[in-house]
Amino acid sequence: MEHYDYILAGGGAAGLSLAYQMVHGGLQDRRILIIDLDTKQTNDRTWCFWSDGATPFDSIVKKRWSHIWFHGPERSHRFSLDPYEYRMIRGIDFYEFTRRDLEQRDTVDILTARVASIEDGRDQATVILEDGRRFTADWVFDSLFLAREFRVDEERYHFLKQHFRGWVIETDQDVFDSDAATMFDLRIPQDGAFRFMYILPENERKALVEYTFFSETLLSAEEYEEGLRTYLESYYPGVAYRIVEYEDGIIPMTEQPFPRRGGERIMFTGTKGGRVKASTGFAFHRTQQDGARIVASLRDRGTPFHGITPPRRYRTFDAMLLSVLARTPERGRDAFIRLFERNPLPRLWRFLDEVGTIGENLALMATVQWGLFIAAWFRVKLGRFLR
Repeated sequence: MEHYDYILAGGGAAGLSLAYQMVHGGLQDRRILIIDLDTKQTNDRTWCFWSDGATPFDSIVKKRWSHIWFHGPERSHRFSLDPYEYRMIRGIDFYEFTRRDLEQRDTVDILTARVASIEDGRDQATVILEDGRRFTADWVFDSLFLAREFRVDEERYHFLKQHFRGWVIETDQDVFDSDAATMFDLRIPQDGAFRFMYILPENERKALVEYTFFSETLLSAEEYEEGLRTYLESYYPGVAYRIVEYEDGIIPMTEQPFPRRGGERIMFTGTKGGRVKASTGFAFHRTQQDGARIVASLRDRGTPFHGITPPRRYRTFDAMLLSVLARTPERGRDAFIRLFERNPLPRLWRFLDEVGTIGENLALMATVQWGLFIAAWFRVKLGRFLR
């Protein structure tokens, strides 16, 4: 059996970005194997994040916005993000950039294959492929998250899905504000589920328009399509457009803890390792931060388990919002309107990044519906839902 220092089971965002950070973070002499069944030849997704500083993949950021639009049923706001930016990375650009960098390194191998199982051991772990081949490593990083196998203890935790369909459209006239992304357009009817439109304009005539839900159940393909058509007809009347790309996704939203350890020598990363923010679905920037901590811990301490976790209060905040959205989804719109209209954006971003002070957190929570969220807090503390 061939032995590596590190095996990355999964070559998506989590696996490729961790390998990239390894070879650029002082571990360039380690032997690394990346295994994934998907060769990543298509633009299958878009990642966005806000930041007020440099990040590892800024060179492939497709678009940066200095402002965002927030639309409620009664008022619209164009907020400055200063000192932050909202940034977008296209999946295909990320795959090509990281694989090109990694493939030119003698210490890195990339294998297209299906992982059948991973066996833990005291001193090393073994990755077994579907074709029977076996590889060992000092450490295995497993990001192979299978949504169909994911289960939540619904007696104790909430479980919503962030699900969406997006169209990248090109229009026949200038209609988009290219300097401002639309974070939430809440003017659309809620109809028993928290839903909004999300718009990422590349320029005045090209944008990704996504119909997004936080709910327990999914829609049919036809319902997503009809929602997109209706929205464009309502808010861009008379504008001709053509669809040039499609994007779909389902992101788990739960405060249920995700284990980091798969064994003595196995670490879960990415979605499987709990890097998705439970109340928002954002994961890309959190995955990069986690990767940097893993690399630093390997380099300085010889173990990837860095032990850095956010204060526990943030999981409670996530659970409270999920409780509101699960129990009274029609009131989610008002909660988000209050969060954006009654807080300076840096306070909100620090809250969502889980780095705000207790004082900032309390000031932010004071802006939402007290009775609604106090009731949610009691439900969370009871450990089960009062439906």
